[in-house]
Amino acid sequence: MVENEKLSTADIVLEYKADVHKLIKYIPWLESKQGQKLSNRYDNDELNGSIAFPVYDSTLLSFVKDARSTGLMDKNYTYAYSRYRMRTSQDEKKEIAQAKITQMRLLKGVLSKYILKGMVKSTVWTEGVENGVLLDVLCKLRELIEFYEGPLE
Repeated sequence: MVENEKLSTADIVLEYKADVHKLIKYIPWLESKQGQKLSNRYDNDELNGSIAFPVYDSTLLSFVKDARSTGLMDKNYTYAYSRYRMRTSQDEKKEIAQAKITQMRLLKGVLSKYILKGMVKSTVWTEGVENGVLLDVLCKLRELIEFYEGPLE
């Protein structure tokens, strides 16, 4: 794929519109869950020596599945983090708020970090919801696409 900065705005909108539309249905849920704990530990007291494991909200798991099936996943998300010098969730939120349509790689990178890294370290999923970064990414994606295309819903 060609770097987004080299694509026209119309091409960028065309490329990501369907994927953004697929994910914006989760915005109300993300708004309602921001700052809340989304996982519980399942621990069977009857089995001594058993391992406790996290149990996640079914909507969170649906969101992760849908996000992974989009073209918004970037396995090289670390490049976006180094390019924009993001280290904390505050850095992420600042960059997301300032993002332009030509900076889709930044938005894809942040979304990908929380989804893909969460496949290995699942607490990252809940962290992205609790700190509001996933909500910010989806809202910014919707805002950018709607600015050029009109309402998605």
